Amino acid sequence: MLDPVIAPLAHVGGGVFEPLQILSPLAALTAYWVRARTLARQGRPVPAWRMACFAAGIALILAALVSPLAHIGGELILAHMAQHVMMADLAALLIVLGLTGPLLQPLLATRVARRLRVLAHPVVAFVLWAADLYVWHLPGLYQAALGSEPVHTLQHGSFVLFGFTMWLALLGPLPQPEWFGNGAKLLYIVGVRLTGALLGNIFLWSGSVFYPDYRPGQASWNLSPLQDQGAAGTIMMIESSIVTVVLLGWLFLKTARESEERQELLELATARGLELSERRAARAVASGRGDELRRRLERAAVG
Repeated sequence: MLDPVIAPLAHVGGGVFEPLQILSPLAALTAYWVRARTLARQGRPVPAWRMACFAAGIALILAALVSPLAHIGGELILAHMAQHVMMADLAALLIVLGLTGPLLQPLLATRVARRLRVLAHPVVAFVLWAADLYVWHLPGLYQAALGSEPVHTLQHGSFVLFGFTMWLALLGPLPQPEWFGNGAKLLYIVGVRLTGALLGNIFLWSGSVFYPDYRPGQASWNLSPLQDQGAAGTIMMIESSIVTVVLLGWLFLKTARESEERQELLELATARGLELSERRAARAVASGRGDELRRRLERAAVG
């Protein structure tokens, strides 16, 4: 008889191959590579760190889908939750960091993309992401994904899509509403993290079993349903806390950098005898066009 500690390892199994799920990330990686090569030939190369972020995001999605984690995800909620965290949160974040305006230009020129740009509006993105997160964790839908590859593909695809649009609204290269400044971004980050943390706490502290279909797998791993469920909530809470700290640090540095750049522009305008309102300087810096405004001021002064 196997030792109770060793026995669960026999259930790790190999990877999982579900063609429907891996087709989209591979297609996205191919399209990205082709567009990046085109931009490089045009003398507009994509920064290496952005390409690395995009590749890492796709790699995380593929790892979540085809590694032994995917096999265990059919037996334990905690493993399935780890899959979702990897794809919908971390991978989606990395993919957004890998994007630039020139990369998206051909896509954004299409009629469909122009109509779908509303999905990247902060309010729309947040509401759809939160609704998607909670709806898919309803017992009926969550357990339906366990027994059907098409439903499972739809579940994972929607997690990645709405995770992507949620991060795109915050960190993407698309123009943002004027009201969505650093203060609003802070509230956005807090809102997203609290929404995820609430679900994590429900898993962690609930005394009810949400997904009884996992019982056979939980028994094979010597875990009770509530232990497995609580561990899934803990994974959500830990990942959410780490990402929140990183994002708040990024926002602090961004705010400090923009404040310094805005002040430099105002001082440059004053020194050259040019009129520049603080609002215009702030708007240019927030949109990433501070250098462009600086060149305009310098040309105006010379003229």
